[in-house]
Amino acid sequence: MVKLGVVITAATIAVLVAEFLRHRRRGLPDYGWLGLATLVVAEAMLFRKVELVALYFTPIAWSCYLLVADAAVFAIEGRSRFTMAGGARAFGKLALLSIPLWLVFEAYNVRLVNWTYVGLPQNFFARWFGYAWAFATITPAIFLTADLVQAFGWFRQRREPLKFSPAFENAMIVAGALLLAIPLVLPRELASYLFGMVWLGFVFLLDPVNHRLRLPSLLGDFAQGRYDRFGALLVSGWTCGWLWEFWNNWAGAKWHYIFPMFQQWKIFEMPAPGFLGFPPFALECFTMYVTAAWLLGWVKPPAKQ
Repeated sequence: MVKLGVVITAATIAVLVAEFLRHRRRGLPDYGWLGLATLVVAEAMLFRKVELVALYFTPIAWSCYLLVADAAVFAIEGRSRFTMAGGARAFGKLALLSIPLWLVFEAYNVRLVNWTYVGLPQNFFARWFGYAWAFATITPAIFLTADLVQAFGWFRQRREPLKFSPAFENAMIVAGALLLAIPLVLPRELASYLFGMVWLGFVFLLDPVNHRLRLPSLLGDFAQGRYDRFGALLVSGWTCGWLWEFWNNWAGAKWHYIFPMFQQWKIFEMPAPGFLGFPPFALECFTMYVTAAWLLGWVKPPAKQ
């Protein structure tokens, strides 16, 4: 069902482009045009079977996308992650931390065997360079796409605050721990069906912790009647999910999904129900990053009044 995937991906991007054109207040910065032009050239070289581009197409495409997405945010808001003071350093930290955060899921995959990589370079250093480059784009892609969606103002309206009791938060933490532990303790033939638990577990486990530490959190947003970050992250996960699978479909070095369900219903390489995992994955990227950045001293709670 490649054609269906192309249609859905194109429709998703068309909505973002239309919203960008409707909200932009200034021209796209030069680095955005550079990213767009490089992406077009890389696509052309991919289909001309230029080996080096095909091999590293996934990180090339996503690096270009990051430039375009950030430039689009700047064209709307007049500021962005790349252009703010200290932005290059902050973005470098974000990209660097994205690697070990994704390796958490790779560690689960060693046990659950839900995907495998093919077409990788034989040279050890070339292979791990590709891994690191690709993994470094994952969390930035989620965050920059969410920045763009927030710039559209889709979820900006404040609503009734939603507060949860400490007991409810405790239950969330316990539920998250169970979601993450159960796939590890069950026999592999059963556990391989349960990767969906992993896509939810870190949200339940870590967001209440972040909230109690007075760090950025979804629960903290809800308590203030703010749902913009939550909504933007869900849309970001949907968007990035389709682009991940779209670009992966033609890349030389790519992943195959081998989990024991829905293999007959594939869109690109992903069995169709698997696309539902990308929006909650975006929430996990946020909660995991906040916790990890706090442990490293990069994010700190506001000073008490």
